[in-house]
Amino acid sequence: MSKNRIKISIGERIFDVFNVVFLFALMVVCLYPMLYVLFASLSNGVQLMRHIGLLLRPAGFSLSAYEAVARNEMIPTGYVNTIFIVAVGTTVNIFMSALGAYFLARRDQTIGKAAMIFIVITMFFSGGMIPGYLNVRSLGLYNSIWALIFPVALNTFNMIILKTAFMGIPSSLEESAKLDGAGHLTVLFRIFLPLSKATIAVLVLYYGVSHWNSWFNAFMYIQDRALYPLQLVLREILIVNDTNSMLNVSVDVEQIADTIKYAVVIVATVPILVLYPFLQKYFVKGVMIGAVKG
Repeated sequence: MSKNRIKISIGERIFDVFNVVFLFALMVVCLYPMLYVLFASLSNGVQLMRHIGLLLRPAGFSLSAYEAVARNEMIPTGYVNTIFIVAVGTTVNIFMSALGAYFLARRDQTIGKAAMIFIVITMFFSGGMIPGYLNVRSLGLYNSIWALIFPVALNTFNMIILKTAFMGIPSSLEESAKLDGAGHLTVLFRIFLPLSKATIAVLVLYYGVSHWNSWFNAFMYIQDRALYPLQLVLREILIVNDTNSMLNVSVDVEQIADTIKYAVVIVATVPILVLYPFLQKYFVKGVMIGAVKG
């Protein structure tokens, strides 16, 4: 029984080999910095300082850096504050984005185009850092954890993505719901949001990662160290080089200070790396559904 086979030319074979080699090299370039940080955090401080060249395994296995991180009271406090900011902030973000996207996706409103123009303008121009600071102070949010949530309650680009996804939902579903007496909130929460789960999952990832990595607003608005998010604690350790509170008096500072920095990076990064695989399956689908159309 003869089989139809597609003949592959020599040029196509060469391209496939080159493509595989190039992508493999790109993967190594992207992956190695992460492996370096992991191996360095598990290394002995003295041997790490003496090491020259690529680090392909821990230089003398040691958990001293992680023990020092566990002794720092600011790490658990930063975790609690950051988790609160991510959970509450992302919830507020999705709620505000859904309300704005629902309004803009309405086919029976007359000011949608004008509103869209003003919304797009805010993506290119902002009040600036000083007006933002004065606004936070005038609202009584200064030195409050809510200063890291309310001023960034809505991202216009994400709202436009969700609005485009809403516009892809058949209007007949909304009309049927209204015939049964459903109001706007019922249509939004019972029809639009359930049918946009993929896009919502992508926005949750966008907003969550943004809150998790944010430190500049906390640097400007927070003075009480008990309210520091994890990234601000991380900044103190990496940039200000404040590791004294994490060191045991019986351990030489120079032997462990560098490995502590790497250990803190791992501790601050792992939660996002663990969360991403659960949302990855929605990523491409959600972005394509909510893609901004011209």
